[in-house]
Amino acid sequence: MSNGLTHLAEDGSARMVDISAKATTVREGVATGRIDMSREAAKAIADGHVKKGDVLAVARIAGIMAAKRTADLIPLCHPLPLNAVTIEFDMDATGVTVTATARTAAQTGVEMEAMTAASVTLLTIYDMAKAMDKAMVISGVRLLAKSGGKSGDWRAS
Repeated sequence: MSNGLTHLAEDGSARMVDISAKATTVREGVATGRIDMSREAAKAIADGHVKKGDVLAVARIAGIMAAKRTADLIPLCHPLPLNAVTIEFDMDATGVTVTATARTAAQTGVEMEAMTAASVTLLTIYDMAKAMDKAMVISGVRLLAKSGGKSGDWRAS
C-alpha cells in the first residue's frame, strides 16, 4: 500500500484489512480513562448511595458488553472471540480511573476492544451519576499496552 494506511485501498476507499494469512496468537490490549467529578458524587459512588444503584457494578458489566460489541460500533474492526475482559476501578476523592483489559487468541489485536470497554465504562458512570453532577469530565482514554501479534509488545511511556 503506497498510502501507508491499512484501512484505505489504493484508490482511497475504505476497506477491511485481510487478516486471513496472519497467524493466530495470544493478544492483549490494556486501556485506561478517567472521569472527574464533584467530591459529593465521588463519595456517593464509593458509599453506594446513588439512587440508580451500584454504579461501578453496572459500569463494569457495560464495559464488558461493549468490548464484545466493538466490531458493531467501529466499522472496520474485525469481530473477535474474546477470551477475557476485565474492568478495574481506582476511586479517589474526585473521580474514578478505569483500566480495561481485553484478551483473545486471534489473528488481530484487541486494542479497540480495550478502548471501547474503557470508554463505555466511563460513559456508564456518567449516566448513573449525572443527577448528582452534570459537569463530570471524561478524559484520557488511551491505550496503555498491547501484546501479541507480528508487531509484538508495546507499552505507553
